[in-house]
Amino acid sequence: MSSRRSRSRQTGTSRNITDDQINDLVSKLQQLLPEIRERHSDKVSASKVLQETCNYIRSLHREVDDLSERLSELLATTDTAQAAIIRNLLMQ
Repeated sequence: MSSRRSRSRQTGTSRNITDDQINDLVSKLQQLLPEIRERHSDKVSASKVLQETCNYIRSLHREVDDLSERLSELLATTDTAQAAIIRNLLMQ
């Protein structure tokens, strides 16, 4: 435990997050991550969950970039009327 966390506990301020709250948040993150969820393992370290969360977010960013690029290519190859319809659907 870091000295900063130790000091914050000693001051007793309520605005600081507790270990229970951190554990709860890590548990919620763990449930959202397909990589960890598929392992059916209850015992995963918080650092592993955070590492997997970062990896998952990076992969989602790559996927969004890829899909955006594919959509741009699609819009560039379709006629103007079809592209307008697609753009309107995306704006909804």
